[in-house]
Amino acid sequence: MAFQNIVNTQGGSLVDVQGLLVGQYTLPTRLTGCSVVLAPEAAVGAVDVRGAAPGTRETDLLDPANLVDKVHAIVLCGGSAFGLDAASGVMRWLDEKGIGFQTGYGCVPIVPAAVLFDLPMVRSGDDPLARPDAQAGYAACLAASSHAPESGNVGAGAGAAVGKLFGLERAMKGGIGHASVRVGPWVVAAMVACNAVGDVIDPATGQVIAGARTVDGKTLLNTQQALLGGVTSTRPMAGTNTTIGVVATNATLNKAQAKRLAMSAHDGLARSIRPAHTTLDGDTLFALASCAYKQEPDLMLLTVMAAHATACATVNAILQAQGVETLKGYLPAAKAFHELQKQKLN
Repeated sequence: MAFQNIVNTQGGSLVDVQGLLVGQYTLPTRLTGCSVVLAPEAAVGAVDVRGAAPGTRETDLLDPANLVDKVHAIVLCGGSAFGLDAASGVMRWLDEKGIGFQTGYGCVPIVPAAVLFDLPMVRSGDDPLARPDAQAGYAACLAASSHAPESGNVGAGAGAAVGKLFGLERAMKGGIGHASVRVGPWVVAAMVACNAVGDVIDPATGQVIAGARTVDGKTLLNTQQALLGGVTSTRPMAGTNTTIGVVATNATLNKAQAKRLAMSAHDGLARSIRPAHTTLDGDTLFALASCAYKQEPDLMLLTVMAAHATACATVNAILQAQGVETLKGYLPAAKAFHELQKQKLN
């Protein structure tokens, strides 16, 4: 089969995959929230955890060796381990709709989840104890639709930050991002909440676009170069950084194949975050296959698309992130330099 060229690598989202809906909820009392992917008709699910400090729920059942092969939602949350409570609200919403794994004694919604650590993100006047809870998860379900979701300081990315290896005061604002890739009949899309300890890189140029700043805060440091040059970091507490996300496709995959999709999606994180998968991060990526397209899958192509979509979604999260008080967003100087580099490439 002769495939057309990729038609969408800069925009798009998980809703480009037939059968998926996305909803997000941001708490009004603090910059934190949750992002929910709903699969009302169920989708084959898998997960791959690469970070050393993950916060997750229902990931063991996604092992290809285990019984249940389909899930009904994936939840990404802020709030550290407290945020896992949001999945209970998603379960309640699905239960009310009669969506779940049929047991003969009622349906049980299958809702894996992952969280990131955003507890330090407290603005003046915020409630420091506000965290995503079951009601937040329920609210995200009420907001779910087939419309393109927002990027930046919303949902699970509301309180995210990046470039924290030299202290939060020199970090930059992270966020949540979306992207999709289409090649012929195949669609692969990604949603990424980027809260990495490392810098975020534009894979097209290799340039840092957000991350640790110099002591004066005026320019980007380049964490990798600084570490290799012998600069000593502040070593943030383990588990206080994490990039979490979902990669999805319209292809028909089994659990083992979906696992390969999740594994390859992590290549996208490695291209767009430096360093990635550290002992201080809990990087976790889920994979969903809606099975809307019934032809034999080209798994090699799908894995390449997954890595690309994940990298694009990570960059999108940063480009749309807005600064919060002293925590700067996408720096104008970095933006101008980034645009100049792209022009040179073109």
